[in-house]
Amino acid sequence: MTKAKPASGLRSENQPLDAIDSALLRALDAEARLPLSELSRRVGLSAPSVAERIRRMETSGVLTGFTVETDARALGYAIRALVRIRPLPGKMHLVEQLIQEMPAIVECDRITGDDPFLARLVARSVEEMDKALDALSGHAVTSTAVIKGQSVKRRLPPL
Repeated sequence: MTKAKPASGLRSENQPLDAIDSALLRALDAEARLPLSELSRRVGLSAPSVAERIRRMETSGVLTGFTVETDARALGYAIRALVRIRPLPGKMHLVEQLIQEMPAIVECDRITGDDPFLARLVARSVEEMDKALDALSGHAVTSTAVIKGQSVKRRLPPL
């Protein structure tokens, strides 16, 4: 993932996205590899103007990077799961470090409630999933839900 340099803050109500910025975001969300010439054609601006708008959205923190989407199943990971993780008393930082070091955990959020972490885990088998969860068992309580399907793919918030 290529990271943009974030600015000190995101756009505010004083700098709302206009229709062209919104169209650029939708186009990039659908296909981040679109060349400037195609983006320019789609929004009716010159390539330098589109490049400047993208640079401004990167600088303001609206665009934080360009990435690749993969299908874990196509890579051999038959099991995808959401794991709620509750560190044992005094183990918060250790558990967070373990989570960050576990390749099977492909995404993790800090959340409110009794379980401060919600992780997305991938595994090739139930045994592989259990092995990953066992690595946390001495330091945290976990609750796992296997993902059967996806009703909504990642998408942009309303623009």
